[in-house]
Amino acid sequence: MEWYIYVIAVAGGLVAGVINTLSGFGSAITLTILSEMMGLPGNISNGSNRVGVVAQGISGSFGFYKNGRLEIKKHRLLLTCCFIGALLGVYVALNVSNEQFKTVFKYLMIAVFFVLLIKPKRWLNPPNAEAKLNPWIAIPLFLALGFYGGFIQMGMGVFFLLITVLVGKYNLIDANAIKGFTVLLYSVVVLAIFHYKGLVDWKAGGIIALGQLIGGYLAANFASKFPKADIWAYRLLVTIVILAIFKLFGVFDYLF
Repeated sequence: MEWYIYVIAVAGGLVAGVINTLSGFGSAITLTILSEMMGLPGNISNGSNRVGVVAQGISGSFGFYKNGRLEIKKHRLLLTCCFIGALLGVYVALNVSNEQFKTVFKYLMIAVFFVLLIKPKRWLNPPNAEAKLNPWIAIPLFLALGFYGGFIQMGMGVFFLLITVLVGKYNLIDANAIKGFTVLLYSVVVLAIFHYKGLVDWKAGGIIALGQLIGGYLAANFASKFPKADIWAYRLLVTIVILAIFKLFGVFDYLF
């Protein structure tokens, strides 16, 4: 590979680490770099992408935990459901193409966009002193979230925040903190499975992971300390969803 690809990979990983820690969809950047610039096949790009997901999960979770924004014990049900769902999702990812799902996915993102814009105050400092999901609602929702994360990962953060903030009434920053740790927990196992199947390019994934490691920590540290971090996280979330819609519908290809 040319030297500049390494620079782009690290820089792209850093941006993806920030985006994933505060909202989601950073994998759109890393998967593009892995497949389009590094020339990896789709399934190996998917597996190699998990190296960076684990790296940013470690640094981001550490940043949130160090600043008192990550409480693990009170989220055991959520973590367990996502973990089990992810194992099912990675099994499907190893055996089924996700191309047909992407067709449905782009229309789903339009719905997500409108949900974000309707009553935006719901996303800013909702009451979370007793943030709690009904188990009958939480179990199927987080099993489905985990399945999606194990299957394709891209956009997992956005869907996770939709459920924890709008349904569970979590504060946006606290939701991001538990989101990062949840993804880290199942991604370690998912990465091991992809590696066992020979679908991880550790060199390519490791280069991007270096940037994601830095980006995850910087974003978690910022979100934990900055008083208006929830506002910026919300703005970033809306921006990322808009850009994702443009990309999925080929707007950028048309313009450039």
